[in-house]
Amino acid sequence: MAIDEDSGRDGDDFGAPGWAATRAWVEKRLGAGERLAGAERLHGGWTSQMRRLHISGPDGRRALVLRSFVKPFFVQHADGLLSREAAVLRLLGGADVPAAALVDVDSTAMHCDHPSLLMSLLPGIVRVHDRGADQRADLLAAQLLRIHQVEFNTETRPRTWQAWTSPERVRLPGSTARPDLWQRAVDVIRQDPPAYQACFLHRDFHPGNVLFEGDEDEVRISGVVDWVETSWGPADLDVAHCSTALALLHGVPMGLSFADRYLAAGGRLAEQRAAQLYWRLIDALAFAPDAEKVAVPWRELGRTDLTPALLASRLEEYVLAIFERYS
Repeated sequence: MAIDEDSGRDGDDFGAPGWAATRAWVEKRLGAGERLAGAERLHGGWTSQMRRLHISGPDGRRALVLRSFVKPFFVQHADGLLSREAAVLRLLGGADVPAAALVDVDSTAMHCDHPSLLMSLLPGIVRVHDRGADQRADLLAAQLLRIHQVEFNTETRPRTWQAWTSPERVRLPGSTARPDLWQRAVDVIRQDPPAYQACFLHRDFHPGNVLFEGDEDEVRISGVVDWVETSWGPADLDVAHCSTALALLHGVPMGLSFADRYLAAGGRLAEQRAAQLYWRLIDALAFAPDAEKVAVPWRELGRTDLTPALLASRLEEYVLAIFERYS
């Protein structure tokens, strides 16, 4: 889930029924003399509703971002998700990671209409088009390494990673011509996870959660968003997740190359091919059968070419390529 300033926005619906309590909660967190001048929905999210809030006051105008969980599944898990994100944003305040500053959080909707988190607005936009993707992939790898180097103690250490699929939950493509390939992949993740050296993980790091500034010749990362899944676990897991997303967005070769870019940036990954195979597949299989869940926000960001058929084809070709490289 992410924000894109140029992706198209809805008007100010923050005054509509069902948002009065949230609006009042936000207004109580503004500075002296400040007022909420307007709000607009931001596209690109799937798990939550995101709004840019326009604030005006004696010192001029500024903007904040409000994340609200409204879907029943995420409302049910909002306390853990938003409390974790709030703790991470506090931790990242002194790290070499361009993350938003926390303003406040109401993870149980004690004061708001929906569980919500209020934070600063980061500059930049999400870029998921093919043009310049190679250069951005190098920047993603370097930024991911800096995330993995975030320091924490026993009190601030994130939760241990959790798998997003299992052999029983994998949904295989109905029209595949390679059922044996998928069954072979499922059999790999039936094994216990390989041993690993743990580090700080974003856990949902991919191009849709990174903001960029500058033209294609001088592009730079200006923000990393969506810290609700932050975990403690193997660097391979974050690398695998970004690799899958790149394969779906830009083609299989781009996805396969991301681990090499991460290593070139100075990162360390599992040395055993069997371990590499496991981490790549445990992530890729979570997107089956057609990656439609992530495709919806990507299309909102302009990638209307990413049809279910294209993504299903890319996902299957990526699973095949993983076996060819790591087995």
